[in-house]
Amino acid sequence: MGRRVRQISGYSPEDIKALFNKEDKYKIGLRLYAVYQVSLGKSSRELEELYNTSFKQILNWVDRFEKEGIDGLKDKSGRGRKPGLSAEHLSELKLIILDRLPTEFGYNTETWNGPLVIEIIKKLYKIEYKSAQVYNIMKKMGLSYQKSKGYYPEADQEKQNKFKDELKKTP
Repeated sequence: MGRRVRQISGYSPEDIKALFNKEDKYKIGLRLYAVYQVSLGKSSRELEELYNTSFKQILNWVDRFEKEGIDGLKDKSGRGRKPGLSAEHLSELKLIILDRLPTEFGYNTETWNGPLVIEIIKKLYKIEYKSAQVYNIMKKMGLSYQKSKGYYPEADQEKQNKFKDELKKTP
């Protein structure tokens, strides 16, 4: 019978992996150690499972380390998809959301919400976003999403209060 494997409590493997990806120091240290192991004669194919990346990526780290030193192991800026809205567009959109009402743009509400922001971006800048991304954009602009309480001007407040009182009396 073999020994029991030590279990880690409080962290999942995904949590620990996220730390490597989030913290630049860990990420560079991990890459540097992979380069070190290649320098000791380990093949990149042996290391790919250990580092949970492709052998090609490990070879890329080695090449960049040879050319640029430790700076070659850092992530380069400008990676990923370029944003659809420029900084100028974002500041303009923020002013619209803060200073103007949706009714000024022909909508039948007094409050901005995700679907309306999607439509106004589409109308003004000809860019389409999904709702999740619009909330990320709003957060980037320093805005928070707040749910509004519905208000119906045609509602009779007296009838509503009477209904509430009767509802409280029923068991």
